Amino acid sequence: MPPIKLKSSPSPAAAKRQHKAAAKAATQPKEKPRPLTRIQREKQDIIPEAALDVFSLHGFRGATIDQIAEVAGMSKPNLLYYFPRKEEIHRRLISELLVTRLAPLREMDADGDPFPEIRSYIRRKLEMARDFPRESRLFANEMLQGAPRIIEMIEVDLKNLVDEKAAVLTARMDQGRITRTDPYHLIFSIWATTQHYADFDVQVRAVLGLSWAAKGASRMRRAISSNCSSMG
Repeated sequence: MPPIKLKSSPSPAAAKRQHKAAAKAATQPKEKPRPLTRIQREKQDIIPEAALDVFSLHGFRGATIDQIAEVAGMSKPNLLYYFPRKEEIHRRLISELLVTRLAPLREMDADGDPFPEIRSYIRRKLEMARDFPRESRLFANEMLQGAPRIIEMIEVDLKNLVDEKAAVLTARMDQGRITRTDPYHLIFSIWATTQHYADFDVQVRAVLGLSWAAKGASRMRRAISSNCSSMG
C-alpha cells in the first residue's frame, strides 16, 4: 500500500503573505460593470416583450426558450446570453406585473368619498383589462398553477393591501355611507368582473363581436358604476 502523502501546511511567512494578499484584494474597489450598449438594452426589452406573448398563451410550463426566441426574432444562443433561463424572464415579468396590478387598489383614497373612489377603481381595472390583456392572462395562468413563483408576494404584499382597503370600506359601512356587505368579496367581485374581459377575451369577442374593445369596456364601466351607486 503506497504511503499517504500529507498536505504540508504553508510556512508562517507564506501564510502571512497570503493573508496580506487576501486583505489587499478585499479592500480594492470592485471593477464596475460596463454599461450596456444601446443594442443590448434593446435586446433586454425585446426578450421580455416576446416572452409575455408566449407565457400568456402557453403558461410557464408550456412556454419554451425556443418559442420566445422565435417571437423575439433572434437565435436561441443570443437570447440565452441575456437570460440564461426562462425562469429569469418570467420572474422579471411577474415582478413588473405585480407593481402594475396593485397600483389601482393602492390609489383608492381612504379619505375620499366611497362611491367616486369605487367607481374610479373599477374604471382603472377595466382600463388595465383593455390595455394589458397579456399581463392579465399571465397572472391568471400563474394562479391556476398555484402561484408557485409569487406565492410569497400574494400572501404578503397583496394580502396586506387588501386588508388595508377592506378596513377602509368597513369604516365607510359603519358610518352608513355605503350598504354593509363583505368588503373582501366586494373587492373580489370587482376583480372577477373587470378581469373577465382580458382573461376570457376569446369568449367575449365570440359573444359581442370583434368591436367589443371599442364599445364593451365603456358600457361595462357604466353598468358597474350604476350597480355600485345602488349600494347606497
